[in-house]
Amino acid sequence: VQLQASGGGLVQAGGSLRLSCAASERTLSIYIMGWFRQAPGKEREFISFITLSGGHTNYADSVKGRFIISRDNARNTVFLQMNSLRPEDTAVYFCAGSRIVTTIPGRYGYWGQGTLVTVSS
Repeated sequence: VQLQASGGGLVQAGGSLRLSCAASERTLSIYIMGWFRQAPGKEREFISFITLSGGHTNYADSVKGRFIISRDNARNTVFLQMNSLRPEDTAVYFCAGSRIVTTIPGRYGYWGQGTLVTVSS
């Protein structure tokens, strides 16, 4: 299974972006899809996940109330709507797939290539 993330770009603080993550196929090996981000010099940080079957979601406190994760199972695609963006949201954003419910990056076996989000002040 290959994951393709897209939608990053440059946006002013307070603006919005929507990231997409398309999977090459639907597989039973992936139960949840997550989004992570990594800023320069920092560790990869959990942002959100969604279960592909029931649509259960989870968010990091840093993005709760601003970001919304959703899925379109018919298109094997997961989205991350990012609103009220802040300069500290600047990072490379990665989508990932896991067979278990987890926020730990090392437990995700499938990763997309990352898409850069830059928020200017």
